[in-house]
Amino acid sequence: MAAGNRKSIRKYVAALVTGTAACAYILSPVVAYAQVNNNNANSNNGGAGAATSPIKVKVPEGAKLVLSSNELVYNKDTQIVTASGAVQINYGGYRMVAQKVEYNQKSGRMTALGNVELITPDGNRMYGDKMDVTDSFSDGFVNALRIEMPDNTRMVAEKGERVGGNQLILTKGVYTACMACSEQGRAPLWQVKAQRVVQNGVTHTIRLEHARFELFGLPIAYVPWVTVPDNTVKRKSGFLFPSVSVSQRLGVGVRVPYYYVISPSMDATVTATGFSNQGLLLEGEFRQRFENGTHTLRVAGISQMNPDAFTAGTTDAEHKTRGMISSKADFRINPRWTFGWDVMAQSDNNFSRTYGLDGLNQSTHTNQAYLTGIGKRNFFDMRAFYYNVQDTDNNATAQKQQAYVYPSVDYHYVDPNSVYGGELSATMNFTHLSRDKTSFLDAASSLNDASLNDRYLGLSGDYTRLSTELQWQRTFTTDQGLVLTPLAALRGDVYGLDMNGPAAGTYSGNYDNSDYAARGMATVGLEAKYPFLITTSNSTHVFEPIAQIYVRPDEQLAGRLPNEDAQSFVFDATNLFDRDKFSGFDRIEGGTRANVGWRYTASFDSGYKLQHIFGQSYQLAGRNSFATDDLVGAGSDSGLETTRSDYVTMFGLTTPQGISLSQSYRFDEKDFAFRRGDTAVGFSNDVFQTSLIYTHIAAQPQYGFTSNQDEIQSRAQVKFKEYWSVFGTMSYDLNSNEITRQGVGLSYEDECTIFTVSFLDKKDSTASSASNWSIGARLTFRTLGDVNLGSVQDATF
Repeated sequence: MAAGNRKSIRKYVAALVTGTAACAYILSPVVAYAQVNNNNANSNNGGAGAATSPIKVKVPEGAKLVLSSNELVYNKDTQIVTASGAVQINYGGYRMVAQKVEYNQKSGRMTALGNVELITPDGNRMYGDKMDVTDSFSDGFVNALRIEMPDNTRMVAEKGERVGGNQLILTKGVYTACMACSEQGRAPLWQVKAQRVVQNGVTHTIRLEHARFELFGLPIAYVPWVTVPDNTVKRKSGFLFPSVSVSQRLGVGVRVPYYYVISPSMDATVTATGFSNQGLLLEGEFRQRFENGTHTLRVAGISQMNPDAFTAGTTDAEHKTRGMISSKADFRINPRWTFGWDVMAQSDNNFSRTYGLDGLNQSTHTNQAYLTGIGKRNFFDMRAFYYNVQDTDNNATAQKQQAYVYPSVDYHYVDPNSVYGGELSATMNFTHLSRDKTSFLDAASSLNDASLNDRYLGLSGDYTRLSTELQWQRTFTTDQGLVLTPLAALRGDVYGLDMNGPAAGTYSGNYDNSDYAARGMATVGLEAKYPFLITTSNSTHVFEPIAQIYVRPDEQLAGRLPNEDAQSFVFDATNLFDRDKFSGFDRIEGGTRANVGWRYTASFDSGYKLQHIFGQSYQLAGRNSFATDDLVGAGSDSGLETTRSDYVTMFGLTTPQGISLSQSYRFDEKDFAFRRGDTAVGFSNDVFQTSLIYTHIAAQPQYGFTSNQDEIQSRAQVKFKEYWSVFGTMSYDLNSNEITRQGVGLSYEDECTIFTVSFLDKKDSTASSASNWSIGARLTFRTLGDVNLGSVQDATF
């Protein structure tokens, strides 16, 4: 072949490969169709999500062409370059395989024929019988088009044609996110078919004409036309998937959300929900993103059509017009400091819970504003908060008894330098709160037992406390392996009190009515551990006896001061070796106390693992803080109020077969009577999952429980067929012989579809006026979005 001809062939081959890039260009809008559905699914969650990058024809400068074929022919008369026989072209990250490729210099068209496959740099695979484009890229078509994307979404069309450089028209297109079916002729689980799919490069939209949604090969929905944004548009205004709910007193509800794009950094969702029993609920959510954070504003309201459907005398029944407004924000000042807030105000104390407003329907909602800083060896947190107690009490008694905390400040610091060979740390807490109404429990009258003390969970008035503590500790290890850790701590508290004390004759603790109070505590202690290791041919065992002693004076002003943050207290193996077992700053553990016990862990080569803790605590000298009553009765019936505490133990077992066992018990120090405990047994494998939990709490008259509390909770899930599972849950009160919670459901889950339907029935006094039972269902199509039919409760695992 002449040298001139060789030069021409190189030029034509380069043009041919440029046409290969044109294939990528013509097919890029088809990929956009799949991606836009993914965007819609994300919008359902309140905003646009990131879709995979669109295909762009961008070949790096200086990219080298690699062409491989069995035969390469240049026809000088027709000016056609033909590569045939196992043609492979690699150029700028694009790879094309075909049986034959032709480039016509006169017409400027490139044609690839026979089992054409094009792989783009981002991993998309495109197949066709014939690909034909012009060298200007403005027009072209592909026959028998098939696209496979890295996220396993697929698109098929009889023909794809690009017109005028800004429109792509697909004829008889089919889209699905399901894997290809192995059974011959079987349709995917779901797919969307459209007579025509038109992508407009100017408006950046995709129009589906005569679209039909098919499930199990059967059409279930038809839309004459629908327009959605393409992949170049991250967010687009429009309606989102509707949902349906069914509940006992609200009736059937149909929820229709509309998503509205305001600006690149702002959007909103407006939702209308029609309930058959109560009328129209309107919701609005406005979201704004800043350079250093986000803010969300929500409003909701309803004029109840039938308040009498709720229990008479409750909040739900007594309020016809109900509403809510909330604001939530989170901002990052710098990598170490953040601030934000989460606040809600509503017309009554149960609106958000009754109507199940997502994220606001807890039994207790915490309103707060905070500032947090985290350093390498220090931590700062300041926040103000207030609790919304959501119940059906029309008088909102519990709500009015909540304290306004403004603020609570915590600071912890660890000196980076060694102090006398040990670690020096400092802890500080400042709390100021006020309460409008005293929270009082008349246990003697309510239980008809004069021996019981009245409990003041919170006093009305203003309360201020500043607590600081310094601690030093150092660890020594002897040659024999004994680990010794001496400790010294010094703490001081200052109070400013303007609170109304307990009523006369209702409290025997000699409450201090002074405006100011101060107390201190000095502690020296020593911990001794002697861990030793036992190894066998197939296991490792670590046994660690532990003994601690803390010497300190009696707790000052015990029972004479308010107790706001140290009310919840459970003595078990997890806090056996704590220096101060109270849960907050308002109580200090005083007197000389010793904690004695052991820890044991074992690991077997076969996969079995064991954990065990056992021990007891002793009040050696001074006044026992847990036997000293305070306004809330903290420490009563805790197991620590006696000189010798109850025995506490914990045991855990895991096996390679999927069986797990955990136990936490407290036994009486005299007769080993069972005082408190939990036993949990579980099993899990690919087919069957289950758990059984038994909880026992002995009678605690001081806290209003005159009899033992025993409950069994169970859950199970069985995979009875590929993709299909049935699940259930139940809670049973052994003392009243009553089922307090029960639920059952069915689920299907594969690579492209999730479907769950469930029924849940529960006895919940805080929500009794809204719904005792509910039916929920959820259908999720990957890349398309969710269809919610009610709320699938936590009956699922």
